[in-house]
Amino acid sequence: MAKNLNLKTARAARDISQKTLAETVGVARQTINAIELGEYNPSIRLCTAICRALGKTLNDLFWEEEPDEQKPI
Repeated sequence: MAKNLNLKTARAARDISQKTLAETVGVARQTINAIELGEYNPSIRLCTAICRALGKTLNDLFWEEEPDEQKPI
């Protein structure tokens, strides 16, 4: 699993700490850290809560682009 730089960037852009985001969505700060590090795959419910808290869409924060070599021709 790759690091989630989109989440980290969106959180930083709103000047929200991991702790504050975690409290907002009802998880531990370590959970947000693990998501950003790519060590935890959150549920869709948690993903949508994070998106609402940051004013982003699921695509903005959680959609991973396929490498070019894997795209259909």
